[in-house]
Amino acid sequence: MSDYRRGFESLHQEIHEPSLPTEGNWPDWLAGTLIRNGPAQFEVGDESYNHWFDGHAMLHAFRMRDGTVAYRNRFVRSNSRTEALEEGRIARSEFATDPCRSLFGRVMSVFNPTPTDNASINVARLDDQYVALTATPLPVAFDPDTLETVGVVDYEDDVDVDMSTPHPHVEPGTERTLFHTVSFGRQCQYGVYGVEAGHKTRREVATLDVGRPSYMHSFGMSENYVILSEWPLVVDPTDLLLRGQPFIENFEWHPERGTRFRVLRKADGKEVATLEAEAAFGFHHVNAFERDGEVVCDVVTYPDASVVDELALDRLRSDDPSPGSGHLRRYRLPLGGGAASSTLRSEERLELPRIHDGPATGRPYQYVYGVGTRVEGQFTDQLVKIDATTGAAQTWHEAGTYPGEPVFVGAPGGAGEDDGVVLSVVLAPDAQQSFLLVLDAPSFTERARARVPHPIPFGFHGQYFGGAL
Repeated sequence: MSDYRRGFESLHQEIHEPSLPTEGNWPDWLAGTLIRNGPAQFEVGDESYNHWFDGHAMLHAFRMRDGTVAYRNRFVRSNSRTEALEEGRIARSEFATDPCRSLFGRVMSVFNPTPTDNASINVARLDDQYVALTATPLPVAFDPDTLETVGVVDYEDDVDVDMSTPHPHVEPGTERTLFHTVSFGRQCQYGVYGVEAGHKTRREVATLDVGRPSYMHSFGMSENYVILSEWPLVVDPTDLLLRGQPFIENFEWHPERGTRFRVLRKADGKEVATLEAEAAFGFHHVNAFERDGEVVCDVVTYPDASVVDELALDRLRSDDPSPGSGHLRRYRLPLGGGAASSTLRSEERLELPRIHDGPATGRPYQYVYGVGTRVEGQFTDQLVKIDATTGAAQTWHEAGTYPGEPVFVGAPGGAGEDDGVVLSVVLAPDAQQSFLLVLDAPSFTERARARVPHPIPFGFHGQYFGGAL
């Protein structure tokens, strides 16, 4: 049996291949660049990071032109990485790893915290810059051609927050980028901020006071509303200061709180509805839209937050890994408030969900793409396409391979929501390499692939940028 655990080993090599070996029927219209992000170094000196989320960020770019695919990979030269390499040890606290410090060092870190800029989760375009993102408000700019790190982005405002989602939404039509944020303190706050196209100024859309903030990795957006999903994984802000634990270990699971959805109107920031649902946990919202006096909000959910611990590196490298995937659940949120109803949309397991960005964003939609788990104990070993209206699913898998997040690219002038292709970076551990897979989106069958000369560790998210960068 092929060993998926190769995807959790460090990759130190940085290369540039002007032309990868390709096979199949490469779409002649596919002219752009897929840039992916994810952790690639899990040890510094004799110390190891604890969690998949903590490894040093590496960018991978696949530039496609006239059937030719060029590849380049490079570490994000964050301050977190630079300090760690210079000191030969883990230097900054990450999601689930705290560097060994003296008592004096721990006390000083309370009064002079140095948040991580290890931007390993996602990529986006902000104003005229391409940026790597993590859950701290420190986007790191990079050159899209060389992947060379430019530095932390300086926003042109005085917004002071502690966390910012690595999953911003771009509003169709306005092209405004929306972020949700969290601020910790004597009075904690959720925030929603917008950055207009062509600018670097964060402007407040809404703020909400909160006593014990929830861990929220992403948020929902419909045409007129923003949806914050308060899972019952919450933190007492004093624990963040006093317990001396890695960030996520300060959060506690309180299922008796249930899940609370807070629906905020984008036009004036007003909280128009607060809705209760059964306890659940989720990393990733899929989409949201308005219909018949309610907001329909689709999320990949889990029964509880144990998946966070299951993604620790020692668990992922064991013989009993997490499935790495949840299920697509649809919540109906009446704008009049009250209880939220929910239904499971498909029996297929799903994670790292993507839709046809733009045409489907914030609107009624049909298709969601993601990774899934075909064989229990094999982590994520297939790609899944789910019809969110019927629950029907199509899958792609190849024995001994492990695909990453699928990114949909629409065909020029495409008539249907799924008229295009799906791109995924697939690990083939037995061959000691990965490959870029191109699937025909309607049939969900392979069209082409391009082979990379080394295995790429499991990553998180990426974006396709059409045309010249």
